[in-house]
Amino acid sequence: MKKQYLIYADESHRKGKFFSNFYGGALVNYTEIEKINGMIIAKKEELGLYQEVKWTKVTEQYLDKYLNLIDYFFDFVKKNKIKIRIMFRQNAQVPQNLTREHQEKEYFLLYYQFIKHAFGIDYCNQNESDQIILKLYFDKLPDTKRKNKEFKGYIYALNDFFFVNNVHIYNEDIAEVDSRNHVILQCMDIILGAMNFKLNNMDKEKMPNSNRRGKRTIAKEKLYKNILKNIRTIYPNFNIGISTSSRGDYKNNWKDPYRHWCFKSKNSIFDSSLTKNAK
Repeated sequence: MKKQYLIYADESHRKGKFFSNFYGGALVNYTEIEKINGMIIAKKEELGLYQEVKWTKVTEQYLDKYLNLIDYFFDFVKKNKIKIRIMFRQNAQVPQNLTREHQEKEYFLLYYQFIKHAFGIDYCNQNESDQIILKLYFDKLPDTKRKNKEFKGYIYALNDFFFVNNVHIYNEDIAEVDSRNHVILQCMDIILGAMNFKLNNMDKEKMPNSNRRGKRTIAKEKLYKNILKNIRTIYPNFNIGISTSSRGDYKNNWKDPYRHWCFKSKNSIFDSSLTKNAK
């Protein structure tokens, strides 16, 4: 039997105060894409949201609309119609012995790890007689055409890793897209932005020359709390700052509708002076 899955992927905030290198992805069964897209677009229009929605656009004026849209989006996540994965790196976990090439290619090297491991693709084919086709839509990559092409080559080379599970990626299915045309990617961006916002204490930021927070910051905090409330209906007491447990079964890396991965390189050391609790 042939099955097809599509991953929408994006990144946010390469360098934060406490956490950096945020990556997000949404995986959908390709046969359901059109239906799910249509339903979310209809909800957006019902709410009067006719332009692209994204975390950076959240304001007090539009908060209620965003709250409604996120609740609707999470209905699909809770039913496992959309799988969400968020990856980030804690600054206190300091990688050692990085070469200049590692530093220059950090963005794409981490993106590669995210695609390779975050969704548990190597556990997606319970019946190995199935043929799995994996499609990947990346929000516009920010580097040169040459470097972007090189990255796509690395993604294509994941065939060597996934092949044993009868999972295949075709060159023509690795594409850059404009998030304005992909509503699932837009909603994922809101979740990704919310996690970066909270993990980097942006909810505590005050206005210049004031001891008060701005209206936009307060609105974003309310939206973050709503997102967390939705996540905790799936996983009570969910901790956003650590890797989600596999609960004794690595197949849950694939099965779970929502997961976080706090990436840690094998040769890193922990520097407590870079944590939120540092004096």
